Amino acid sequence: MKPGTRLKSATCDTEVMVIRAGQGTIECGGAPMAEDKQSVGEPAADHAGGTLIGKRYVDADAAFELLCVKPGKGSLAVDGTPLVTKDAKPLPASD
Repeated sequence: MKPGTRLKSATCDTEVMVIRAGQGTIECGGAPMAEDKQSVGEPAADHAGGTLIGKRYVDADAAFELLCVKPGKGSLAVDGTPLVTKDAKPLPASD
């Protein structure tokens, strides 16, 4: 998978753009994401945290970075490990 690839969730309306990708399967709502929309139902209860438009999601190792371009009910994960929102870098103080 290369940067710029757009993935769609099979369990909700979530769509993400790949910024950086390592080895693993990107999931949303407990189901793998794909470039084509293929509906398989609702997000699993333990993967229904939701996504927010414009937020970047990363894993602990920073191997994966995804930009949410369409929000949904499912939460993002890589091989079952949840992704978290990337914090904004603080601006330097102006004196």
